[in-house]
Amino acid sequence: MIEFKVEGDFIPMIQLLKATHLVDTGGEAQIVVAEGEVKYNGAVDYRKRLKVKKGDVVEFRGTIINVL
Repeated sequence: MIEFKVEGDFIPMIQLLKATHLVDTGGEAQIVVAEGEVKYNGAVDYRKRLKVKKGDVVEFRGTIINVL
């Protein structure tokens, strides 16, 4: 499990995946989101520019990210 402290009001989903080092590039992040590999608060979400906020939970390939 990763605890990620967001600076400001939100972080876009693709930037969160990059910032937590779960993907190497923004292009890779866009692909995994588009292919439905990312869960947002328990449900698969295909939005690449989804605004992830404090209190949200993101899951990717078995890794859970708690956004603080």
